[in-house]
Amino acid sequence: MKKDTYKVKTADNIEKAILIAVEIQTQSREQTDDYLAELEFLTITAGAEVVKQFVQRLAAPNPKTYVGTGKLEEIAAFIEKKEIETAIFDDELSPSQIRNLEGELKCKIIDRSTLILDIFAKNAKTNRAKTQVELAQSEYLLPRLTRMWTHLEKQRGGIGMKGPGEKEIETDRRIIRDKIALLKKKLDHLDKQGVTQRKSRAGETRLALVGYTNVGKSTIMNALTNADILAENKLFATLDSTVRKLVLTKEADVYIPPIITLISDTVGFIRKLPHQLIESFKSTLDEIKEADLLLHVVDISSPTFESQMDIVLETLTEIGAGDKPMLTVFNKIDAYNPRPTSEDIFEDETLHNLEDFKNTWYANENLPAIFISAMNKDDINSLRKELFEMCGKF
Repeated sequence: MKKDTYKVKTADNIEKAILIAVEIQTQSREQTDDYLAELEFLTITAGAEVVKQFVQRLAAPNPKTYVGTGKLEEIAAFIEKKEIETAIFDDELSPSQIRNLEGELKCKIIDRSTLILDIFAKNAKTNRAKTQVELAQSEYLLPRLTRMWTHLEKQRGGIGMKGPGEKEIETDRRIIRDKIALLKKKLDHLDKQGVTQRKSRAGETRLALVGYTNVGKSTIMNALTNADILAENKLFATLDSTVRKLVLTKEADVYIPPIITLISDTVGFIRKLPHQLIESFKSTLDEIKEADLLLHVVDISSPTFESQMDIVLETLTEIGAGDKPMLTVFNKIDAYNPRPTSEDIFEDETLHNLEDFKNTWYANENLPAIFISAMNKDDINSLRKELFEMCGKF
């Protein structure tokens, strides 16, 4: 992921954050840098400024403090010196890790899952999206309630440990459980409405745009349908499935009737997407499960588009849509840079331009495929023609 793509002007009073990651032994530094670039983009999307990144190579994250003692002391000193407000970790932290880190670093501790949930909450606009995000947040919060009561640490020993503080925690747990039950009931009602709406569209060929977040799905939707869907250079700009009519035609000497289809834009996937979000958004992802054809959009300008593709395919399998007919749409060809590609794809280290890539086995493994620039509308007509041919078979 190219960091210079995501330069954002920051105000003087913006929240200052540091990023912290553990590089496990099976992970290359290049992968770590890309993961941190993505975490930085998430942080910027959430509205904070990244001041510094800390990386430690370990066999596995420390179960108590995520990083080792020496690295923790280094981070704590930097936080105190630079008056850092927030430390953001690239993995999901356990309740005990959060509690320990808060005690050592004396600042707000945010893990990757919390950060993603926060972005979802900010981008939720409709009643359904707000309900889905609130449910995911509540389910994530429930096992972590104890960290909100650090003042109880003074009540050590047998006497007083079952006092008011303990009762407050149990009361809050009951409140959260009741809230989860109500949100699930509300979401079930909204899901039934969604099922009714999808039934009314029965008999029409249905397409669904899927892919990693920020790969250009909404831009493709706008280019194909002349719609005006929000398309921003930020993560998770689209949370609700948006459905538009798409009329596909073919030029020929004899008249060929057009094919009327419905195309939906869906929420993007991402590495380490919190499982609570996948569960909460499964109803929205029904647009994918019930589609006749998936358009798997790939940002070919990303240095790690191969791993992004793998994450999307794994998530599709997880939600029960892994066997759907699929057209791979390699987007952002205008930003593609010839470069050495990972050794599992090419045996040599020569630069591969776009035409070279089209002839590799990796591209051929993902056929049918098409290469476009949705922003510049390059080869959009070729995409339309391919869709006409594929939809004509349903």
